[in-house]
Amino acid sequence: MTTTVWLAIGGMAFITFALRASFLLLPRQLETPPLLRRALPFVPPAVLTAIWAPEIFLRGADADVSLQNEHLLAGAVAIAVAWRWRRTFVTIIAGLASLHLFSWLI
Repeated sequence: MTTTVWLAIGGMAFITFALRASFLLLPRQLETPPLLRRALPFVPPAVLTAIWAPEIFLRGADADVSLQNEHLLAGAVAIAVAWRWRRTFVTIIAGLASLHLFSWLI
């Protein structure tokens, strides 16, 4: 690998370490701003949405919201199962099973 790649990897590792260590190394009297405290609960849903939304809605470079998109249909099934039963494992199994079923049918 080139030097640039190793510098990028090292830089990312340092930044990640510094962010995680900051909660342990910063003085206790330093408080988190109220705006940041209010925003923190929204981070996990935003990150998860950024992971699954492109996989469901995009086919190549184009958005596909048709009934021919088996990922979209399986995602709808998984969302319905998650909303109804609120069990992660059941949601994963339902999503995978429906994805395979829709891939086979379409």
